[in-house]
Amino acid sequence: MKSRKISGAFVAMSLALSSSAIAQSSAVSGEVKKIDESAGKITLKHGPIKSLGMDEGMTMVFRVKDAAMLRAVKEGDKVQFDADRVDGQITVTAIQKSK
Repeated sequence: MKSRKISGAFVAMSLALSSSAIAQSSAVSGEVKKIDESAGKITLKHGPIKSLGMDEGMTMVFRVKDAAMLRAVKEGDKVQFDADRVDGQITVTAIQKSK
């Protein structure tokens, strides 16, 4: 019985780690150029976003999923972010400062 609990915990942990690795592999490198907190938008200079069919980097304005994300970064910060289509608009769904 004990080995089944350990085995089940190991499988759950492995799945969590693999989904975390997938999320990290889709992260895009960028630089914050402008923040418009009142509009819930951020301007990022970024590399290709393959998941959205963008094969070249560019600078563009994105909506953000949650305006609170904008308080975690400032202009000039190097960041890693995820973007997806939300309600038909390209939206930053997660963002964090790069090390």
